[in-house]
Amino acid sequence: MSVNPQEVIKQSIQVLDHIANDNSVPRNIRRSANEILVTLRKEDESLFMRTSSCISILENISNDPNIPLHTRTLVWNVASQLETIPVDE
Repeated sequence: MSVNPQEVIKQSIQVLDHIANDNSVPRNIRRSANEILVTLRKEDESLFMRTSSCISILENISNDPNIPLHTRTLVWNVASQLETIPVDE
């Protein structure tokens, strides 16, 4: 089954938007979620560069000791989804 990169980006944006607007999430993590949202929406940059950058930020925030467990799970899910996007897109 082929991965639709645009659908993965769309779903990732929805989850990250939820994290960015969740007041139970520490401010630094919400700020990082917003940074990822900006990066994912930069259509002038290659898809590979955008997803690589976002995955790196997601890995950093997933290691934050202050991240709530439910948010950590969402972050891992988004990172896993972005990793399914083929490099050659």
